Amino acid sequence: MAGIDKSDGEVGEESMALSQADIRVVQNEELKQTRREQICDAALELFLEKGFASTTIRDICARSGVNQASIYDYIANKNDILRRLLNQLWFRDDVQTLSSLLAQTDRRLGDVLAEYFRETWEKKGKGALLVYRSVPHMQKDDRKAMRERESKLIEDASEELRKRFGREEGDTRLETLSNLLVYLATFAPMRSWLQQDLPREEMIKTAADAAAAMIRQAVGASED
Repeated sequence: MAGIDKSDGEVGEESMALSQADIRVVQNEELKQTRREQICDAALELFLEKGFASTTIRDICARSGVNQASIYDYIANKNDILRRLLNQLWFRDDVQTLSSLLAQTDRRLGDVLAEYFRETWEKKGKGALLVYRSVPHMQKDDRKAMRERESKLIEDASEELRKRFGREEGDTRLETLSNLLVYLATFAPMRSWLQQDLPREEMIKTAADAAAAMIRQAVGASED
């Protein structure tokens, strides 16, 4: 995960990222970056192995090699580490949103969804696992921010589906379909261990074409 970490206030769109503690004890930016990467890399491994609640700061120090007496020079607490990880892995800005892809109406719906699934599965896999395992233990404000962000992404995708198929405003089917697409992109890779022998691209294309057919049937459209 080295190289993904970003400095305070520089993570994607400010309104879409979780708030990170602004810690300025260490003035050496290179050292601060290195130590935070060590801490976050170790914490991610532990959160996925043991779970967020069962991981202690002592565990993170032991795994990362950062002294327990100095770790708070780089992070505020365990929840601050989780926020940084989610900003790096889940709120990352190098993955196109579903709505931005659906807006590309000159492309087949199946091709658009294949790109969405491919990018999400490849770039946000660990982020999905982290969300799944940590959300029950997140701070109330952080859960609220996560929910608001995901709701906005689903709302935007619904609007693009509405425009794409020429449906009336207020068609709640589109929100349900958008939610399902986000679910498939997020959680389908978690079951890949059951199908390790299948070609990944074949899985992506099959899932995308099936999702596109489901959408067309739900909205009563014969073509994209």
